[in-house]
Amino acid sequence: MSPAPLESATAAGAPPARTLRAPRRAPSDLTFSIDEALVESWAADEPDWLTADRRAALARARDLPIEKNQLYTTYVDLRTADLSEVHAWPEPARAPDPDAAPGEGVPADVAAWASIVEDRVEALVLSEEARSAGVVLDTLGGLIARDADLARRLIADERSLPHDDKLAQLTRAGWNQGLVVHVPAGVRLSEPIVLRWAVGAGGHALLTRTIVDLAEGASAEIVEELEGSPAAAHRGDAQALFTGSLEVHLAKDAELRVASIQDLPDGTVAFQHRQAEIGEGASLHWALAQLGARLVRSRVDNRLAGDRSSVEQVEIVFGAEDQLFDLTSYTRHIGRDTTGNLLSKAALLDATRSYMKGLIVIEPTAVGTDSFLGEFGMNLSKQARAVAIPSLEIDQPDCRRAAHSSSVGPIDETQLFYLESRGIAPEEARKMIVLGFLEPVVARVPLTAARDRLRELLSAKWDEGFATVEPAA
Repeated sequence: MSPAPLESATAAGAPPARTLRAPRRAPSDLTFSIDEALVESWAADEPDWLTADRRAALARARDLPIEKNQLYTTYVDLRTADLSEVHAWPEPARAPDPDAAPGEGVPADVAAWASIVEDRVEALVLSEEARSAGVVLDTLGGLIARDADLARRLIADERSLPHDDKLAQLTRAGWNQGLVVHVPAGVRLSEPIVLRWAVGAGGHALLTRTIVDLAEGASAEIVEELEGSPAAAHRGDAQALFTGSLEVHLAKDAELRVASIQDLPDGTVAFQHRQAEIGEGASLHWALAQLGARLVRSRVDNRLAGDRSSVEQVEIVFGAEDQLFDLTSYTRHIGRDTTGNLLSKAALLDATRSYMKGLIVIEPTAVGTDSFLGEFGMNLSKQARAVAIPSLEIDQPDCRRAAHSSSVGPIDETQLFYLESRGIAPEEARKMIVLGFLEPVVARVPLTAARDRLRELLSAKWDEGFATVEPAA
């Protein structure tokens, strides 16, 4: 007799078959990978040195864990990044479409303007002042075609992205778009350079490298804006991936200010890497705002290689719903009499999580170092979680200062009491405290329009989520 069909067995009272569960993922599982065949296909149109650089980076990425650090417990969680069906754009444009309608030129009060929308280059324009001074603004593909020696020096520099970071090496191997800014020696731009990225199309990955090169005595300000494109995916759609590096080379006595406003849509996962090589007497100022994206991993590496070099870094997070922000900051003092001042702040609504991990390393050669690292979290609901882990590694005892500080907690009740005693309503008092907590980055944005926009974004995010803010216990 043949066995009874499954339907009759079920009808007879047998329990129905269970629906198969999706396999569980570990917090460190990365579901995105670079297609090696795609990287090799680019080799036909690229110089040999670039192909070798991509292959070496891909080999390193395969062998590295998702996070590597010897000083503290690993904090990483990529489970909300569902990137298994995300694929890199195969052939992004190297220049604006010559058949497209011409843009409006350089916006007012701007020295240079670049706009990238998904795999298209919308604009690459210089003001007359910047053009006559010899400033270069181009895509990496365009730079390779116009100045191969400069391109090789900047793109293939072994120090430009950390070798111990898997995600940085994935970007180095698979970058499919990039920008370069070069400011010649002695040129001091009076207006900022604006670099805008509009991304987030579901199922697509844009892997980018931005390289900023300031020659001796040069000075510039850069505003980086990351936002959603018209085709951007949102929560519930197929996710998008944006990986972006910002690689800074500062020669002797150069000065650079960088302000970055990240407001990507909630269907986008963002991996960011910023690395700076700071020469003798040079100074760098970072002002970084993290507002958008479903999941953000941000790493900043500062190498104070030259004597009397300095870095100031301020990074803020304002999170809502179940966003996750994973911030790491490494500052290495190598030269004599170097100065570092680093501050991270996170204000968290709903069930947001943030990890703030920092390490200052003072090499034996770094006599006279002055360095401070501060990490502070403000939990605005009982579900929010902030982790702050500042660390020091000191191999040179002759320091002016080597210090760190951290705290995590709710809004200070004494500040609320003071404002309310002046007649300010409780919800307005909380808003003033939170926005004041995040103001250090806002005040450092050099372009007035971008500064006003950041204040509007912060205020709007508060207004959307303030109903969930709970008084301190």
